[in-house]
Amino acid sequence: MADKAGTAGLHEIADDAGADDAGADVAGADDAGADDATDAGRRRAERRDLAVRAAVEQGLVHAGSPLVCLLDTAGIRASAAALTAAFAAAVAPGTPVLHAFAVKAAPLVPVLRLLADAGLGCEVASPGELALARAAGIAPEHTVLDSPAKTDAELREALTLGIAVNADNRQELDRLDALVTSAPTRSPIGVRINPQTGAGAIDALSTATATSKFGIALRDPGAREWLVRAYLDRPWLTRLHTHSGSQGVPLTLIAEGVRELYALAEEINGAAGRRQVDTLDIGGGLPVNFASDADTPTYAQYAAALRRAAPGLFSGAYGLVTEFGRSLTAKHGLVLSRVEYTKVTGGRAIALTHAGVQLATRTVYAPAAWPLRILPYDARGVPLAGPPLAQDVAGPACFAGDLLASARELPLLSPGDLVAVPDTGAYAFTAHYGYNSLPRPAVHGFTVTPGGAVRFSLARPAQSLADLTAEAGAALRDALL
Repeated sequence: MADKAGTAGLHEIADDAGADDAGADVAGADDAGADDATDAGRRRAERRDLAVRAAVEQGLVHAGSPLVCLLDTAGIRASAAALTAAFAAAVAPGTPVLHAFAVKAAPLVPVLRLLADAGLGCEVASPGELALARAAGIAPEHTVLDSPAKTDAELREALTLGIAVNADNRQELDRLDALVTSAPTRSPIGVRINPQTGAGAIDALSTATATSKFGIALRDPGAREWLVRAYLDRPWLTRLHTHSGSQGVPLTLIAEGVRELYALAEEINGAAGRRQVDTLDIGGGLPVNFASDADTPTYAQYAAALRRAAPGLFSGAYGLVTEFGRSLTAKHGLVLSRVEYTKVTGGRAIALTHAGVQLATRTVYAPAAWPLRILPYDARGVPLAGPPLAQDVAGPACFAGDLLASARELPLLSPGDLVAVPDTGAYAFTAHYGYNSLPRPAVHGFTVTPGGAVRFSLARPAQSLADLTAEAGAALRDALL
């Protein structure tokens, strides 16, 4: 049977641990930490300018190597620290809390290792993501498995390792019945619910709609009663899970989903006459501000919104798990590309670069939902000045829509200049899209010394053409003859 200690492996918090669619509900949240968030953005911008110039001076980007991707390691650490501090300040002393990074946001082993060093675990949603987490040395007790389509083999592996599992649906729960009965496990096990609280501004990312594919729909007829009975019949179910947040979802709507989760846990425990559900996995999905360097909304504002919606959440009655991804790494990634050519077509200036759909897939296919800033630099890596002119910033892919920006007001770009695309540290260059067989670029982490020197560390090598052709079946070239 499953270990009843559903909170095993969570970090203990010490007693003294101290707009718009990208954060539309910030005005309704506490302003705690807002000045700090602005200062953090300013410092990040300063580090970015130093890194761009250093990338030129140290030969990371040049005519023969026109594209590189950078990760600000100090920024990633700062985001992790802000998250842990916000919850440490909110929860009752001694409350077990695990912050599990959503691997899909930045599936790079060095990134997972960096976040682990900052005290975070991993949330995985595929065998590949679990393999990455294990390669990064993430302990099973600091790992959570979520996926709507887990196979028997995936479930068996997780239960054998002691990884926490959140069942997505009734049929998966039936599979777990058989697996838990056949072999003891120390894995904490829970069920994901869909609170059906509504959509945010981006339909494709809204996980709490009436018909979302995720979890058991809480407001469907008979579902709540069935869930309570399912827990009473399975004393090894000790967790509840929801994920109601994402880009474009305001804080009040995220908090409403968590409130529904908390209320269901209270109902189950009341019916059981004991504290059967001991841990609430509240997911992640804090929106990111892509319009400026400011970190809004903040984790402190998020915690304040949760406190208003579900005051008992931080009482210490429940251990907590979070699953943030984008908000931890997005603002710390930078794409840096040389401008290869410029032209004017139909009166529109166009800068042709090496950064496009392969790195910023969501922006290219859904630019209104995923706009990105473009920061121009000259060939030396110095911020480019000059009167603004509407220009398209185009990528290298062979289709007309491969644009990072359309009619963007920028100083006139010339061949050899650089364009930097900030806020790309999640769901962008970390998860390459192989259109036109464009190879994966190198990713370097960077740190800035107190004296202003920039040090780069390779986090992912550039994909060679030999690697690319091998991946495309070169060794099997006659297989279909």
